[in-house]
Amino acid sequence: MNDTKVYILDGGSLVIDGFHVFWNRGPAGDVRFPCYSVLIDHPEGKFIFDTGFDKEHVEKVLPFEKPLQTDAQTLPGSLHAVGLTSGDITHVINSHYHFDHCGGNKHLHNATTICHKAELEGYHKPQPFEHLGYSDKSFDLATDIYTPRYETVEGDVEIAKGVHLMETPGHTKGHYSLLVELKGRRPMLFTADACYSKKNMDMNCISSFHLDPVASLESMSRLTSLAQEHEAEMFFSHDPDSYGSYLQAPGYYS
Repeated sequence: MNDTKVYILDGGSLVIDGFHVFWNRGPAGDVRFPCYSVLIDHPEGKFIFDTGFDKEHVEKVLPFEKPLQTDAQTLPGSLHAVGLTSGDITHVINSHYHFDHCGGNKHLHNATTICHKAELEGYHKPQPFEHLGYSDKSFDLATDIYTPRYETVEGDVEIAKGVHLMETPGHTKGHYSLLVELKGRRPMLFTADACYSKKNMDMNCISSFHLDPVASLESMSRLTSLAQEHEAEMFFSHDPDSYGSYLQAPGYYS
């Protein structure tokens, strides 16, 4: 493998109720969960997978999620911590376009956007119950307001050597998880919102925010199979219990 480095960029935290984290299981009550981005420093480019939330947007539209985010936890701030600027990013890939995964896209003016064709459709024509999820309209891929170019993809795709997008729909129409192969350790499998936490996986319980619950469960099963097939370590998107054990930037995995 090449000398790829993977950084986990802390993006702050949000709150939702336990019955939403563990659909119809709970227990109820506020659960504060982390949000983060994944920076892949690769010989073929600098890739960002997910860009967290925009605090101003959440405070205005979803204040009940009680956002906590310092300047250092914004995407520009977290990139600065590893010696980069937003202009250094060559590619942005979002697992999906919910507000807490695309809030930093607006900063990435020089990046090529790679997105699932179905997710782009879902973003522009959401179901009525998806409007809050897709509420951050600070960027618009259809008109290239922020990124100079974008590419739509479908199916599993290797976007750079050892960097794989794996289809895991259900949470949204065109949801992707990320598998990164590294030279010095086990592959890293980022579940994104196909599975919020290890507890969700252990309970076989999806979150309440989903488009298709059956497909969501199938995608959780697929993640387990992918982890076994590639002997990969899973990194969950919103897991307050596991997040403290993740090596965060400026540290990196390689």
